[in-house]
Amino acid sequence: MAPKNKRAVKKRVVLTDPRAIRALAHPARQRIIDELYGGKVLTATECAELAGLTPSATSYHLRALSRWGIIERADTSADGRERPWRAPAQSLVISSQSTGSGRLASQAMMRTNVNRLIEQFEQMSGDDPWDELSMMSRTRLWLTKAEAEKLGKELTEVIERYRRARTATNHPAGTRQVSTLLAVVPVGKPPEET
Repeated sequence: MAPKNKRAVKKRVVLTDPRAIRALAHPARQRIIDELYGGKVLTATECAELAGLTPSATSYHLRALSRWGIIERADTSADGRERPWRAPAQSLVISSQSTGSGRLASQAMMRTNVNRLIEQFEQMSGDDPWDELSMMSRTRLWLTKAEAEKLGKELTEVIERYRRARTATNHPAGTRQVSTLLAVVPVGKPPEET
């Protein structure tokens, strides 16, 4: 029997439509997206358990995410009763903040991500042997626009180096899922051109 062909996975899904970005803002959707983009393939029932919702409410959220191409159906299960969901790409990128509604939608999603990260800090047990590794750092830097672009690119490259080819179902022994949140935010008014 010939081996099954692996499906080609896109590198990223890029969202530019403010309505698609708004579809991400719900905390239950964020929880599901985190798991699916982490490499898991989950049924609606499994997604409902993760999100703390009923299966019917979760099905509504899954269809909404699917409508915007954020998630997709995976192959049907062996018994044909469950049709699981998966991420269509390795990562999800929000690319539009140019319109008022795009900016508001992006901010709602950012707020959901920051709140989830705070929850993860709070849920970590004080006797967890990895507790000393958890950190959050806030720094103010004085950078040119080119330097800020370079900083964002370099930070992304570091994360990508550790993320590459590691998923919830395919990672080295002894590893543990670690959440990261990168932010580069220009503050104040832009300098006058000289």
